[in-house]
Amino acid sequence: MFGTVNKEKSQFLENRRAIREERAFEKDREEAACKIQAQYRGYKARQAIKKEIRSTVDELLKIPLSCEEDYIATLRPALEVYNIIRKFLFIYHEKDDQQRFEYLCRYLLASMDSDNVKLSYVFVALQKDQVLSWIQQIKDILWRCVSQLRFLKPENHQDQKRIMVFLRLLVAFTHTATWKILKGKGGEVLTPGMNQLCCNIMGYLNSKELYPVLQILLTKGLARTKPVFNKATLSAIITISLRPLLAANFSDNLLSVFILHILSVPAVIYHVNSIAPDCMTLLISNRVFRRSLDLLVNEQSTRIIFNSLEGNYALCLLANLVLLGFLELEGLVENTLNFMTVMIRLLERCKTYVQNKRSNLTHWHPVLGWFSQQTDQSLHEAMPYVVKQLQILWGEKMIRLLFSELIEYVSVLREAQEKQKASPSKNILRKALEKASSKNSSVKIKLGSSIATSTCLPGALYQACIKTLSQLQMDILGGLSYNDILLPILWQFLCDLGQTCGLKVFLDLLSQAPNSTIHPIFSLLNLFCEAATHLITTLDDVEMYEQQKVFKLEDYTKMGEFLNLFIFRIMWDGLMDVQTATNNEPFNAAQGLLLMLYERDSRRSFTPDNHWLIRDIKPSAFISEFDKGRRVAQFLLQRVPFILPFTERVKIFRKNVIKEKDVLGLTESACASPHSTLITVHRSRIVEDGYRQLAQLPPKAMKGVIRVKFINEQGLAEAGIDQDGVFKEFLEETIARVFDPSLNLFKLTSEQKLYPSSTAYIQENHLQLFEFVGKMVAKAVYEVSGKIIEWELNRNKAVYE
Repeated sequence: MFGTVNKEKSQFLENRRAIREERAFEKDREEAACKIQAQYRGYKARQAIKKEIRSTVDELLKIPLSCEEDYIATLRPALEVYNIIRKFLFIYHEKDDQQRFEYLCRYLLASMDSDNVKLSYVFVALQKDQVLSWIQQIKDILWRCVSQLRFLKPENHQDQKRIMVFLRLLVAFTHTATWKILKGKGGEVLTPGMNQLCCNIMGYLNSKELYPVLQILLTKGLARTKPVFNKATLSAIITISLRPLLAANFSDNLLSVFILHILSVPAVIYHVNSIAPDCMTLLISNRVFRRSLDLLVNEQSTRIIFNSLEGNYALCLLANLVLLGFLELEGLVENTLNFMTVMIRLLERCKTYVQNKRSNLTHWHPVLGWFSQQTDQSLHEAMPYVVKQLQILWGEKMIRLLFSELIEYVSVLREAQEKQKASPSKNILRKALEKASSKNSSVKIKLGSSIATSTCLPGALYQACIKTLSQLQMDILGGLSYNDILLPILWQFLCDLGQTCGLKVFLDLLSQAPNSTIHPIFSLLNLFCEAATHLITTLDDVEMYEQQKVFKLEDYTKMGEFLNLFIFRIMWDGLMDVQTATNNEPFNAAQGLLLMLYERDSRRSFTPDNHWLIRDIKPSAFISEFDKGRRVAQFLLQRVPFILPFTERVKIFRKNVIKEKDVLGLTESACASPHSTLITVHRSRIVEDGYRQLAQLPPKAMKGVIRVKFINEQGLAEAGIDQDGVFKEFLEETIARVFDPSLNLFKLTSEQKLYPSSTAYIQENHLQLFEFVGKMVAKAVYEVSGKIIEWELNRNKAVYE
């Protein structure tokens, strides 16, 4: 009985709960339905409002059916237009309203050209109750223009037209120059207020990243093989970028932003100068170059800007400044010192950037060489224009400007020398006095003088260019050396530092700070040596000896004397250790020029006898130090062997050969029966058999005893197998045959001297044959004390014909 009651009760409770849940569910459905209906009604209402507003806007703008049709705006009162725009901006959707926004901008531009004041959009700004909201509205419109510029593609024709519309609107509302409303009566009174309004607008745009967007736009249009911007587009961009600067009177903050975002665009100055020269005039007249230098000469400003720039764009900034300075010549002349300081600083930072980016995974850069930062394709396409800007730096006009003080000094000096030659002194006593005074006053330029400072700084600049712009090194050296200006004046500068080209100056500096060549005079010496080496390498005998281009023969003689003493003294006197000298740039440049001069003198002498010998030390004393194992003596003999007489060098060579044979156990005293190599050679095939058996012989065996067994023409072995007589005969025969022109490895000049034949490749394994010839000649020098090589090689033939 109790169980039945409980069951009915449970069923009753379940039914009541189900009814309550159903009522709650129905209530939730009703609430959801109401919310959905409300949302839908709201959506429909909004869509209706949007449709109505868009319809009103379409009625106002009257957008043509075809994009190719010319747009002719039907103007309405400005206040009415202002209210329509306010509604339009409220419902604006970038994707749906892109075309409407473009034609709205066209409409506003058309209204600005209207002669009717009430139709001009600016008329609203004259209404006190509307001015604040109008300012916000125009700011909103202009910022939307800037935002769209970020994503448009200049290479697309339709996008190019949109870009021009937005730029024109930005130009129109950032300055009052085109506002017709201010050209009528009472316009002069309104102009100051309207100018302030434009400044307000520009300040707002700057705070919303105007310059970064302009940088993106310029890079898209200019960083390519062929720029896509026309004159109007590029002029508009440059005008917009300059106006905030002009309004702020070139404040440091805005100028930094301009340098960072505009002057760092690849080759922007080059393209402005070629496409929009009127804008170039604007940049020059506003002294943008001079103002930029004034800012960048502050090292802190340079550091901030460079840290914000990736290395490629820092290089573009440098190139743009070079061309801008070249075009704004007056500013460059007035600020030459600041220009060189800023250039050196930027180059050093580019060099540091490249060094920090070096790794196993590197990319090639057409100017900076190899480093790990990958370069954009657009930058690669723009690099030829960047290089054209950089080349101005080592052009003749720039060289004349940077070395102007030295050029003037040399000019005055030569005029005085010409006058002295024109009116020679007849008095013997006066001649003697003049000669004595000229010797005593050989120091015409002191290291701390203004002429020295003004010469060393451009030297440091060009040296920084050579080291940083690694892929342009040959171009830079060519620009510096292939003219009649730089090398002669630098040579005159070195000569006027004192006797033997100021050798004492360099030695004194190194004695004060051993192993240190950080003084600017060493950079100047480095530059001179590298440029002179580059020039002399390309001069033929006619140009060097007969025409005597750039330098006279006595100059080469004096140059060789100075460099020979410079290398010897700094090493022998312990002013630079061997390890430092090996990696020291001025030392290596000086040695390179010295070797070049010695080589040319060896081909065709221009120096007196024994010119290359060092007289500061006796050969016996030098050899004594060498035998003691002094590293400096070994280093000098390796690098500049000609400082010792040839006979002494031969003696040293023979001593070394004997020592080496003892060490290798190749002498009878070292070993009762030293290991030897036996070869069998047919007299009819002496070269072929010798090559086959000796070409692959290891160096130690080649230096050892080689015994030769000859086979005569009848195929019988000849009597005698020894090291001296038979082997010497084998060397003589082999060398005579390989140098025979009929074998086609070598040819004869008109002077009966040999040089490698250009058709030697016809011989099978001709390169290996040349290597074999070298080994045989080396073996002859190594073993035989007498002369067994009758042929003379022509040293003027550096390459195959």
